[in-house]
Amino acid sequence: MALKPEPTAPFHSVQYALRVLETVSRHSGGVTDVQIARETGLPTAHLTSLLLMLRREGYVEQVADGAYVIGDSLVLLGSGATRREALERKLQETLTELRDSVGAAVYISRYIDGEVKITQFADGPRTPKVNEWVDFRSAAHASAVGKCLLTQLDQNGRRDHLARHKIARLTSRTITNEKILFSKLDAQPPTVPVLDLQEYAVGTVCAAVPLTAGSSVGCLALSLPIEHAHRLRAAADTLNRRAAPVVLSLAL
Repeated sequence: MALKPEPTAPFHSVQYALRVLETVSRHSGGVTDVQIARETGLPTAHLTSLLLMLRREGYVEQVADGAYVIGDSLVLLGSGATRREALERKLQETLTELRDSVGAAVYISRYIDGEVKITQFADGPRTPKVNEWVDFRSAAHASAVGKCLLTQLDQNGRRDHLARHKIARLTSRTITNEKILFSKLDAQPPTVPVLDLQEYAVGTVCAAVPLTAGSSVGCLALSLPIEHAHRLRAAADTLNRRAAPVVLSLAL
């Protein structure tokens, strides 16, 4: 297969999004985009697309006079004891919308206590999830999810992981040489989706992009059956562009 990763447009800065939300929150009666731009220092063109994304995800709302106020999604995320449940519901809604947008099963994965964990996913009859024929915790060297998480670890972190989960050949395409694997991880640009072209499982291709929220290590991924491999690049590009709401939810 000749498919190779290509750079995709980086998603909106979560730091900027948080500054916008802080500004809107300070103005309980609403605030115009002109005032938001003045207080945040964001260029108008950047702010326009950022506000559009925040409105679409329900973090802000635009009232009759054109001013912006905090939206239901932001109110819900700050609801005390139910915050975790509210966040999970919001993330699941976002994943479901993303699944329908890219036409593929999508996943959120985190590196927690030294292990690869799929924390949430959205699949469906037309977008089946990957058949986990080998535990994902033992397949970080082969899966898009695992490789994307490993790129966010330093050399010692990677070696520690592979010392606990030995590299194994899962398919004829699996990289089994640690030096070659580390070289590929080091060469992976942060704005380019990590691909798995039948390295984890024959008949499946995957892509993953990092989710950087504070010090946590995570990624957003998708999977497609091999007969839809021709859609992988476009789907990965959409995944990358739509990652901002997911990162924002994780950061709040």
